[in-house]
Amino acid sequence: MRDVAELAGVSGQTVSRVANNMGNVAERTRRRVELAMEELGYRPNNAARALRRGEFRSIAVVAFGLETLGNVRTVSAIANEAARRSYAVELISVQHTPDELGTADFSWAMRRLGQDAVDGIILILETSKSATAALQIPPGVPAVIVDAGAAFEHPSVDANQEQGARLAVDHLLALGHPTVWHIGGPAVSNAAAARAKAWRSRLEEAGRMIPDVVIGDWTPESGYSAGLELAARGGVTAVFAANDQMALGALRAFHESGVAVPAAVSVVGFDDMEESAHFWPPLTTVRQYFETAGATAVSLLVDQIEHREVPAGRRLIDTSLVVRASTGPFGEHSDS
Repeated sequence: MRDVAELAGVSGQTVSRVANNMGNVAERTRRRVELAMEELGYRPNNAARALRRGEFRSIAVVAFGLETLGNVRTVSAIANEAARRSYAVELISVQHTPDELGTADFSWAMRRLGQDAVDGIILILETSKSATAALQIPPGVPAVIVDAGAAFEHPSVDANQEQGARLAVDHLLALGHPTVWHIGGPAVSNAAAARAKAWRSRLEEAGRMIPDVVIGDWTPESGYSAGLELAARGGVTAVFAANDQMALGALRAFHESGVAVPAAVSVVGFDDMEESAHFWPPLTTVRQYFETAGATAVSLLVDQIEHREVPAGRRLIDTSLVVRASTGPFGEHSDS
């Protein structure tokens, strides 16, 4: 800093103000200091600044797997919002859910974070509530949970899964379909359980027959297998898939089975992944606002880090229905 001050012809205090992006520096002077920094290759010592201030401007994101669209989109949104707020992000991917490996992987992640310089944690869970009950976040560490029904005494953020599922079912019933079949996600998923529960509840309220759920694993391959099974049963005129990728597999299965979409069967997905508008036919789906969820999670965490009061409890992000060509009215072309 002394070298920069000498080259720029300013005081060390002025260099410090520029390095820390503080005010009270004339623009011409700021630019002269920045040019001196570039010429000398000066970089602020973030570790020293962190020790002096007691903060690191860094947050950790712990995700139980990055295979699903929702987790990837959420991590991307978190990184974008953190960067906007001048926070760095450390990403730790835990490969096994608590159901599969107990708390071992999570404990490893927490030990690692204890050695790293982070101010808080965003934990992305896609696993059942019972499996997360034993997971312990170190006391006093600012934290936010992302996913449905997480069993923690921390603020949490999630899409309104129940609302989205009801939008899908209501849309299909409004088109005149006698009932709605469901391709569900894996049993360990909070989101899948919430969507299936809302699907069932809405059919019960409408007094409709409740079919057996065909379980998938979020992949197009599982949706394809489910679609073949539903096509072989006959009488299936409306299907709500718990995500767009399984809906894609189901669309292929119906096509190969000679079941026209939407003339014979209507299909609705969940997520509104970018490719959904380019399926054939383009997919009617429930849109999740991953960007809003990620930004909200960062906002809640930064408020805690900066010692603002943040009440515990869930923050639900509304969903919406995007109607495209994969759904149509129940009618004479249906094979029921």
